[in-house]
Amino acid sequence: MSLEANVRKTLNDFDSVSSDEFLEILSQIMLEFKSNLTVEYLEGKIQKINDLSIESEKQKNCKLLLPYFDWYLQGL
Repeated sequence: MSLEANVRKTLNDFDSVSSDEFLEILSQIMLEFKSNLTVEYLEGKIQKINDLSIESEKQKNCKLLLPYFDWYLQGL
């Protein structure tokens, strides 16, 4: 499945995507962002989420990063 298809699937059915899968997709799309500040911010968020041990907390934090998936689809 292409990266764009994975992003669309995640946006359409967030609850069926594990936090690990979400973070993997985010890691791929953040390389497309032109701003180093955005990439550094996302790297920090990914690390913070990976440090959590409870899946429900990981999911809650991942959900806050969904706008980056929208931005990716908009071509930013």
